[in-house]
This record gives sequence, structure tokens and C-alpha cells, in this order.
Amino acid sequence: MNVMRQGEFSVRDQRVVVVGAAKSGIAAAELLVKRGATVTLSEQQESFKDIARLQALGVTVETGGHRTQTLLEADLIVTSPGVPMDQPVFNQAREKSIEIIGELELAWRWLKGPVIAITGTKGKSTTTTLVSRMLQAGGREVLVGGNIGIPLSAQVESSKVNCVHVIETSSFQLETTTTFHPWIAVWLNVSMDHLDRHPSFQSYVDAKTKIFSNQDRNDTLIINADDPQVKKSTACTKSHCLTFSLSGSEHADFVVSDEWVVRRTTTGDKPLLPLAAVELTGFHMLNNVLAAAATTYAAGMEDSEAIISALHGFRGLEHVMEPVGSIQCVRFVNDSKATNVEAALRSIESFTGNVVAILGGRYKGGDFRELRGPLAANGKGVIAIGEAASLIREALSDLLPVIEVHSMKEAVKAAYKLAKPEGVVLLTPACASFDWFTDYAGRGRAFKEAITLLDGDMIPPRGDEEGTPVTRM
Repeated sequence: MNVMRQGEFSVRDQRVVVVGAAKSGIAAAELLVKRGATVTLSEQQESFKDIARLQALGVTVETGGHRTQTLLEADLIVTSPGVPMDQPVFNQAREKSIEIIGELELAWRWLKGPVIAITGTKGKSTTTTLVSRMLQAGGREVLVGGNIGIPLSAQVESSKVNCVHVIETSSFQLETTTTFHPWIAVWLNVSMDHLDRHPSFQSYVDAKTKIFSNQDRNDTLIINADDPQVKKSTACTKSHCLTFSLSGSEHADFVVSDEWVVRRTTTGDKPLLPLAAVELTGFHMLNNVLAAAATTYAAGMEDSEAIISALHGFRGLEHVMEPVGSIQCVRFVNDSKATNVEAALRSIESFTGNVVAILGGRYKGGDFRELRGPLAANGKGVIAIGEAASLIREALSDLLPVIEVHSMKEAVKAAYKLAKPEGVVLLTPACASFDWFTDYAGRGRAFKEAITLLDGDMIPPRGDEEGTPVTRM
């Protein structure tokens, strides 16, 4: 296991500019001050809530745009994940040989413990959570962060040699890495996404490949054997490769067989956990379970009882295939985190019929026509919301009813009316949330709030007490 030790990288007495005042940028600025740097935080917005606190720590705060002179006088530039890297000022900085790295790369350089990094177009958060739960059930000390929950920079001071960092990594975080070198890298899948930020699908894929580009034969790469693009992109890896396959690919190391998740060996299948132990909604969620089981095995834990106990009571994350109630015989499912077409497709496929899908938001690439297959099989109608509503109507209105609305409250009311008497209202936007909401979580909360305004009897917000098994609904 290769881990960069503290002391190999120093910013003491250096001028460091942090670009972007989202939570990752703020965490990076705080860390840099603790490590002896002279820090300036540059923010596009005119104001943000943490200004006074950062100034009290000694951070110089510049708002209202990124000043070229400030960046070009820096010894190091650290960017938040949301900051586009194609800005001219960054090219000028590179010409002056000023190093530009992201917050993930910065924090990585000071971590003491081994890193498990997980990426993919969909399923990252669920898999990251599952891996951490499994390792903790097996007695390992774990810190979870990155693109989920706490920024990695906020965990550096707590990092210890025997503590495993389980990190969710996005393409935005990975594109600004240079030495990032996880002990175990997991690539779940890749499909069209974030084309509002990346210039092409290939550049998006290239960013994802950086999760394993610095690995060597002492490291492990875990990939989805059912994803041809992932297989193609990892063909030349130097690390030890393990594969998982929900389709049961004959060469995969971890598969589903006879209602069990098993590890294939030269002496036969080794059962790891029964499908009956999985309480997640949606058959496609088993991909995340397979990936988590493979990761846990690669980390040296083969205790099936610990893996099974980690799954007990875990019915998924908020806003990820989350059963949120029913009114009479109409069920409501919140999959607000399905922010791309592929994720929405898998959500719709999880049901056997009578689905009214709420689709839309800020378009970020992909073809809504790819939803025609599962909607033809399982759909009853579509409610189109946000900036992408017209694109959705153009792609789907000849197939089934498409109703455009102008608020989440209207969307839920129209979907409920269309879904009666025994349908499913599924929020699965296939788009970003930034037209109407600050993030996907705000969108999911608005969906749930709108449900409470409808008349009828509601069941507990997390679904039935026993959970929903991983089957087609």
C-alpha cells in the first residue's frame, strides 16, 4: 500500500490562492492556514457566510470575481471542484509555472492512512457508504469524505496510519489531481454526464481514469465488467484488477449466483452474502453491493457476517431511490440524485409498470430518447420540469403523455392525478437541479414537502418498517 506521508509536502511561508468558496474551498483554506501558508480565498460571488470566520483565521478574502494579479502572484493555486479549469487566468498561471491542484489533491498529500477511492457516473455515494459500513463492521477505523459529506481537507488533521479513508471522487475532483494514488480504486460505471462542464464525453472519461493512473502492481483496481467503456479505459492498468458483474460475466470475480453474492475462485464460488440481506430499492442497486463487497475483500476483510451486519437496516441514502410515502394506492419515490439520463433509466427500470416520472432541470448532456424503452414498458406518463422541459417534451411526447409544469408542487399534484389508482410517482430528473434549486438535496426536499400537501394518509417517510427488498417493484 503506497501512502504519501506527512512532511513530504509543505506550504509553509508560501502564498497560496484558493479559488472557490464552496465547502471544499473553505476547508482547503483552513487547512492551508494551519500548515503555515499565507492564504487568499478568491470567490466569484459578492459575499458568503464564512467570510468573517476565515478572516479571523488570517485568510485574505477577495469576492466579486477572481483577480488575475492575485492568482499570478501565487506560489500555489488550489481550486474547488466546482471551478471550471478552462479559464484564461489558469493558462497564464501555468505559463508562469505556478502549480494548480484541486482540493482533493491537496488533502491527499497530507494523509497518513490508506485511501479507498470510488468513482462512477452513478452509485458513488451508495457504494462509498456501503464500503465504510462493511469495514467498520469488520472492526476497521474509517473516515468517509470527499464528494460525500465532509471535504477531505477537513479530515487531514484526524488522519492516522491505521485509519482507512473511504473517498467518493467526482470527475471535477479527479481532473485536478497529479499525484493522487489510492490503495484501492473503484470505477463503477461511466455514461454521458457533465457535458455542460467537460468539453466532450472523452474528456469526462479521461478525468475518471485519473483515479488509477498513478497506481502500480501493489494496488488494486476494481471495475464493472459489464461496462465496456470502463473495461476499455482500464485495459492498460498496472494495478491488480478485480471485476464485478451483475450480469454474471463468466470472467468476473464477484457475481450474483443462486440468490447470493459470491466470489469466484479456482476452487469454486465462495458465498459472501445472501440477497435477502439487501434492503435497497431497485435491482440495479445490486451493482453497488457487488462493488462494495469486492472492495471490502480487497481491503483484507473476508468476514461474511460483518458484511451482512453492515447491510442490516441500510435502505439507501436520502434522495437515492428513497420511498417517501403513499397516498391511497399511489407510491412516491425520491430519486433526486439521478442527475443524468443513465441513472434515470435505471430508476424507471426498477418498476414493473404505471410509473409517472418527474423529469427535468438544468440540462447537462445526454439523450432523453434513451428513456423511451423503459417508459414504453413501465411508464404511464411524464411530468416535465425546469429548463429542460421542452427537450423532454420533444423526445417523449409522441410516446406517452408529457405535462409541463412550473413548480414542484404542481409536478407532484399532476403526477399523482396521472398515477391513480395504483401507480408510482418517481422523481428521477436526469438533470442538474440548479435552475430551480441549490442542489439535488433541495430538490428532493421540495418533492417530499409537496407530497405532504396532498390529501390522503401517509406512511412513514422511509417506506414500510421492514424495508423493500432488491427486486423489481
